[in-house]
Amino acid sequence: MAEKYVCNLLKNLRKDAGLTQKELADKVGVTNSTISFYEQEERSPSVDMIIRLSKIFNVSVDYLLGIDQKRNINLSGLKEEDIQLIQCMVEHLKNKKVQTYSNDPRS
Repeated sequence: MAEKYVCNLLKNLRKDAGLTQKELADKVGVTNSTISFYEQEERSPSVDMIIRLSKIFNVSVDYLLGIDQKRNINLSGLKEEDIQLIQCMVEHLKNKKVQTYSNDPRS
Protein backbone atom coordinates (compact mmCIF):
# COMPACT_ATOMS: atom_id res chain seq x y z
CA MET A 1 0.00 0.00 0.00
CA ALA A 2 2.73 2.48 0.97
CA GLU A 3 4.69 1.53 -2.15
CA LYS A 4 1.76 2.37 -4.42
CA TYR A 5 1.28 5.67 -2.61
CA VAL A 6 4.97 6.59 -3.06
CA CYS A 7 4.81 5.79 -6.77
CA ASN A 8 1.70 7.88 -7.41
CA LEU A 9 2.95 10.75 -5.29
CA LEU A 10 6.36 10.70 -6.94
CA LYS A 11 4.84 11.29 -10.37
CA ASN A 12 2.66 14.13 -9.04
CA LEU A 13 5.56 15.80 -7.23
CA ARG A 14 7.76 15.51 -10.31
CA LYS A 15 5.14 17.06 -12.56
CA ASP A 16 4.36 19.80 -10.03
CA ALA A 17 8.06 20.66 -9.97
CA GLY A 18 8.07 20.84 -13.76
CA LEU A 19 10.66 18.07 -14.05
CA THR A 20 10.89 15.39 -16.70
CA GLN A 21 11.77 11.86 -15.66
CA LYS A 22 15.27 12.44 -17.07
CA GLU A 23 15.75 15.66 -15.10
CA LEU A 24 14.67 13.99 -11.87
CA ALA A 25 16.85 10.97 -12.64
CA ASP A 26 19.86 13.25 -13.12
CA LYS A 27 19.18 14.93 -9.77
CA VAL A 28 19.08 11.65 -7.86
CA GLY A 29 21.77 9.84 -9.85
CA VAL A 30 19.76 7.13 -11.59
CA THR A 31 18.53 6.51 -15.13
CA ASN A 32 15.24 7.91 -16.35
CA SER A 33 14.02 4.32 -16.80
CA THR A 34 14.46 3.83 -13.04
CA ILE A 35 12.18 6.80 -12.38
CA SER A 36 9.72 5.39 -14.90
CA PHE A 37 9.79 2.02 -13.11
CA TYR A 38 9.03 3.78 -9.80
CA GLU A 39 6.13 5.71 -11.29
CA GLN A 40 4.67 2.61 -12.94
CA GLU A 41 5.03 0.59 -9.71
CA GLU A 42 7.42 -1.85 -11.39
CA ARG A 43 10.05 -1.11 -8.76
CA SER A 44 9.99 0.42 -5.32
CA PRO A 45 12.49 3.08 -4.35
CA SER A 46 14.99 2.11 -1.65
CA VAL A 47 15.04 3.88 1.69
CA ASP A 48 18.08 5.84 0.51
CA MET A 49 16.23 6.89 -2.65
CA ILE A 50 13.16 7.96 -0.67
CA ILE A 51 15.40 10.16 1.47
CA ARG A 52 17.01 11.71 -1.65
CA LEU A 53 13.59 12.32 -3.22
CA SER A 54 12.28 13.92 -0.03
CA LYS A 55 15.18 16.39 -0.09
CA ILE A 56 14.65 17.25 -3.76
CA PHE A 57 10.92 17.86 -3.33
CA ASN A 58 11.31 19.48 0.10
CA VAL A 59 8.90 17.06 1.75
CA SER A 60 9.38 14.71 4.68
CA VAL A 61 9.96 11.00 4.25
CA ASP A 62 6.71 10.54 6.18
CA TYR A 63 4.93 12.62 3.53
CA LEU A 64 6.36 10.48 0.72
CA LEU A 65 5.25 7.33 2.52
CA GLY A 66 1.73 8.65 3.16
CA ILE A 67 2.18 8.73 6.93
CA ASP A 68 1.95 12.52 7.20
CA GLN A 69 -0.08 14.80 4.94
CA LYS A 70 1.89 17.97 5.79
CA ARG A 71 4.05 19.53 3.09
CA ASN A 72 7.00 21.79 3.77
CA ILE A 73 7.55 25.22 2.30
CA ASN A 74 11.06 26.66 2.09
CA LEU A 75 10.83 30.09 3.68
CA SER A 76 14.55 30.74 3.94
CA GLY A 77 15.55 34.20 2.84
CA LEU A 78 12.17 35.73 3.70
CA LYS A 79 11.71 38.47 6.28
CA GLU A 80 9.84 37.58 9.46
CA GLU A 81 6.90 39.78 8.44
CA ASP A 82 6.64 37.90 5.12
CA ILE A 83 6.66 34.57 6.96
CA GLN A 84 3.86 35.79 9.23
CA LEU A 85 1.86 36.90 6.19
CA ILE A 86 2.25 33.44 4.64
CA GLN A 87 1.14 31.81 7.89
CA CYS A 88 -1.97 34.02 7.93
CA MET A 89 -2.74 33.11 4.33
CA VAL A 90 -2.42 29.40 5.10
CA GLU A 91 -4.77 29.71 8.07
CA HIS A 92 -7.24 31.66 5.93
CA LEU A 93 -7.19 28.96 3.26
CA LYS A 94 -7.65 26.22 5.85
CA ASN A 95 -10.66 28.04 7.30
CA LYS A 96 -12.07 28.63 3.83
CA LYS A 97 -11.81 24.91 3.11
CA VAL A 98 -13.63 24.06 6.35
CA GLN A 99 -16.37 26.59 5.54
CA THR A 100 -16.74 25.22 2.02
CA TYR A 101 -17.26 21.72 3.36
CA SER A 102 -19.73 22.88 6.01
CA ASN A 103 -21.78 24.69 3.32
CA ASP A 104 -21.80 21.65 1.04
CA PRO A 105 -25.47 20.74 0.33
CA ARG A 106 -24.52 17.07 0.06
CA SER A 107 -23.71 16.89 3.77
